[in-house]
Amino acid sequence: MTVLSAGLAADSARIAERLPLLERRSQMVRSVRTFFEERGYLEVETPCAVPVPGEEVHLRCFRTELERPDGSCEPRFLHTSPEFAMKRIVAATGRAVFQLARVWRNGEASSTHAPEFTMLEWYRPGADLSSLMDETEDFLRALLPPVVHRGMDVIDLSLPFERLTMQGAFARYVGADLLGTAGNAEALAEQARVGLRNGETWEDLFFRLLLERVEPVIGRERPTFLTHWPAEQAALARRDPADGRAALRFELYVGGLELANAFEELTDPVEQRERFVTDRKRRIGLSPDQDWPVDEAFLAALPDLPACSGIALGFDRLVMLATGAPRISDILWLA
Repeated sequence: MTVLSAGLAADSARIAERLPLLERRSQMVRSVRTFFEERGYLEVETPCAVPVPGEEVHLRCFRTELERPDGSCEPRFLHTSPEFAMKRIVAATGRAVFQLARVWRNGEASSTHAPEFTMLEWYRPGADLSSLMDETEDFLRALLPPVVHRGMDVIDLSLPFERLTMQGAFARYVGADLLGTAGNAEALAEQARVGLRNGETWEDLFFRLLLERVEPVIGRERPTFLTHWPAEQAALARRDPADGRAALRFELYVGGLELANAFEELTDPVEQRERFVTDRKRRIGLSPDQDWPVDEAFLAALPDLPACSGIALGFDRLVMLATGAPRISDILWLA
């Protein structure tokens, strides 16, 4: 048997073994479109190879090059999210939009991470964070069985989803006043009764405590929305007008999986540019090769972006929950 034929045989066997899971995936793709089309959303498609892939500090991008007919070349990157492009479409049309997008994040690989995966994103004008959580609950109940199993966890989707602020989560599980210690790593460490590691910043400690004490215990019996993140983690979210120390952002956790990340969208181009400049400096300080210009087209569109909320949901992880698959590679056609 040649190497090529052996590879084809392995592909056939692997797909045949997982075909029920893959058929469920295809069914869920159809259900996604039905859910959003019945609610008046417009499905859109945006470019994957873009001049600016995003501004996330800790994500690494795949780099490529655009060759023009005149022989000139320009750098391009495979996007880590279609967010900037989709919000430009909302700004231009005022319409609610959704997309099942292929996205890329270099250097990510685990039982729940793949360097290339499918992201479901949707943006809804007029929605605040609370109404987006309502819609996300409806979506999960439409796509998933009433009870899902993840490891030893049995998650009941018929129960109201928990809505827990980050401040409340740290008070409950860490014993710390998160927002009251913002920027003061020593104070947060003292309240959490942990030692600061060498060079550890407040942000570093925040994420360590989130990963070690909060995420392992939420979303285990019913899904949990972890809301109102520290303003330092606002990214593209508005600050909470009731408490400027917090951002109008939530993440959704189900059975130990971080499933979605959502913002009540910032529409101020001046503030957004300032955040981009800050994030860019931090990103290049960590990874000098991750350098690209600020997305001027996105910033130019922001004044026309209506008040809206948007969410990015890991579709592959949703399929894992629906099927009980333990690894993301189990529900990818060719992994």
